[in-house]
Amino acid sequence: MPFEPVQPEKLSRSVVRQIEKLILRGILRPGERLPSEREMSERLGVSRPSLREALADLQQSGLLTSKAGSGVYVAEVFGNAFSEALVRLFSTHDEAVFDYIAFRRDMEGLAAARAATHGTETDLKVIDTLFQKMEAAHSKRNPQEEAALDADFHLSIIEASHNVIMLHMMRSMYQLLREGVFYNRQIMFKQRMTRDSLLDQHRAINDALQARDAAAARAAVEAHLSFVEQALADHQQAERNERIARQRFDHEMGR
Repeated sequence: MPFEPVQPEKLSRSVVRQIEKLILRGILRPGERLPSEREMSERLGVSRPSLREALADLQQSGLLTSKAGSGVYVAEVFGNAFSEALVRLFSTHDEAVFDYIAFRRDMEGLAAARAATHGTETDLKVIDTLFQKMEAAHSKRNPQEEAALDADFHLSIIEASHNVIMLHMMRSMYQLLREGVFYNRQIMFKQRMTRDSLLDQHRAINDALQARDAAAARAAVEAHLSFVEQALADHQQAERNERIARQRFDHEMGR
C-alpha cells in the first residue's frame, strides 16, 4: 500500500509556514517590522526557542532580515524585480512610460474585474475607505498626499483581486512609480481641472466595485489610465513647446 507514517511537524516549521503565507498574501509587507519576540511567541502560542528557530530559517531563506538593536523586518523582496541597469533605462526613455501605462491598463483592468467578483466585503470597505480619504485630501491641494493615496487606492484593488502573483508584480511596479522612475505622479495633481477629473474617475471605479459590476469596474480603470496617458503626453508636449519658445526668446534677445 502507498502509505507512509505521518511525521509530526515541528512547531518552528508551523511558524515558518504561517509567516510565509502572510508575506505571500501581501499582509506582511517589505520593510515592515515584526512584533517583539515576546509578543510574537504569545500570539503564536509557541515557545521563544521555537520562534527563534523559525525566524532564523526565514532569515536564511531571505524573507526576513535582522537589524541590530532594531528588530526583525520583512526583507525588501521586491528589490530584484528589475536590474539597476534596466531601471535606469526605464527612467531615460519616454516609450517606457507609455508602455508602463499600457501594461497597467491591462493588468489593473483585469484586477478590477476580479476584485468586483472575488473581493470580500472587507476588501471593498478598504477600497471605499481609501477613496473617502482621497475625497478628504482633495480640498487640501497637497499633490504629494494625493499621489500617495492614489497609489494606495490602486494597490488596494489589486489586493482585492486575490491573485498573489499579480499582487507582488504590481507592488514592485508601483515601487518604481513611487520613486519617480516612470513619471512624477505629483504632476498629475497640480492643475485643478486635472485633479477634479482624477477624483471623478476614481469615484467611478469605486462605485462600480461597490456595486460588484465587473465590466463597469474594468471600463472605469481603463478610462482612467487612458486619461493619465493623454495628460502625460500633453504635459510632455507642453514642455517641448516651452523649450522651443525659450530658444526663440533667447535668440531674439541676442543671447
